[in-house]
Amino acid sequence: MPLLNKVRTALPEGPGARTSAPSLLRLRTALTVFFALDGFLFAGWVVRIPAIKQQTGSSAGDLGLALLGVSAGAVVTMVFTGRLCRRFGSHPVTVACAALMALAIALPPQTRSALSLGAVLLLFGAAYGGINVAMNSAAVDLVAALRRPVMPSFHAAFSLGGMLGAGVGALVAGGLSPTAHLLALTGFGLLVTVLAGPVLLRHPAPAHTATPHAQGRRLDGRARRLVLLFGVIALCTAYGEGAMADWGALHLEEDLDAAPGIAAIGYSLFALAMTAGRLSGTFLLERLGQTRALVAGGTTAAAGMLLGALAPTAWLALAGFAVTGLGLANIFPVAVARAGALAGPGGVAAASTLGYGGMLLGPPAIGFLAQWSSLPVALTTVAALSAAAAVIAYGSRRATAGS
Repeated sequence: MPLLNKVRTALPEGPGARTSAPSLLRLRTALTVFFALDGFLFAGWVVRIPAIKQQTGSSAGDLGLALLGVSAGAVVTMVFTGRLCRRFGSHPVTVACAALMALAIALPPQTRSALSLGAVLLLFGAAYGGINVAMNSAAVDLVAALRRPVMPSFHAAFSLGGMLGAGVGALVAGGLSPTAHLLALTGFGLLVTVLAGPVLLRHPAPAHTATPHAQGRRLDGRARRLVLLFGVIALCTAYGEGAMADWGALHLEEDLDAAPGIAAIGYSLFALAMTAGRLSGTFLLERLGQTRALVAGGTTAAAGMLLGALAPTAWLALAGFAVTGLGLANIFPVAVARAGALAGPGGVAAASTLGYGGMLLGPPAIGFLAQWSSLPVALTTVAALSAAAAVIAYGSRRATAGS
């Protein structure tokens, strides 16, 4: 236990011993900044979706098709990001994708149709997918070097960034056009990348040999199945994150007659609850264990989303969104960390691809279901998948206990 409370690499004779404690602290700070920037930019986009929907004259189904551009660009990029990280390193790929994401976020307000919106969202999605796989690959290397289960802290930074981005969006929604708002986010994103990027570029990822993948050995069938299992758990819960980001504000505004500022606060509350849950993630994992944390989180999220989707008033729905955020907070980080423990960065990339695929494919699916039925009914699928994640985690407890 004393080793877990110190910032260090593996044993002194290991390859990671060359990385000093100050370097690890600088890397952790820089990675935390990029996770926060990712959440901030993404939230800045999603809170302006109602205005972009009105600007393009899109129906719920048309918007769902346009949002599929984000999904397609991200998933295709995720497939290749692992290879790019192995060739160029996860740190340079993280910096490059951050710059591309900052540039791409200014494009949606320039569109005037669902088709053109979907086209520019392909580029935005490619940048978003690439930075998330690259950051998580870099984070799993750093977690192994630090020898502490701190993966939730990085995702807490993403949630904090999302909360701040949504809060800023709520403040400027009534007085600033989407074009001016998202263009300002471009400048901010590029500035942060210029300031934090050199830290990642100067310091290579810490080396470690904790996994068969890192040692050059092929994974056996059982390990591959477990990586896939964690990816499915991540997918089930990330689906809810994507749905909340893209459809939560519309549900409050159109179904519950909330004012635009109140509607934007919905995602901010969700992100705040996720931040609080993830900041306590290491403590919870050490006290409850991974299986109990996953089951409790999935069950809580399912109950919260049922309230958020079916509540008759905006204030009850906001409470449900907050409970959902608490429940979902640590499921994705735990799933990605377990995949990384089994298969190194390759496992992280596989689980992240499935997880973020769920996050990005969820919003279009919600749009199609809303067109067929209603948005509140479509949002209940978030509760169903959260419950499914809890069931999968509990059902596989014996297989994962000895992994």
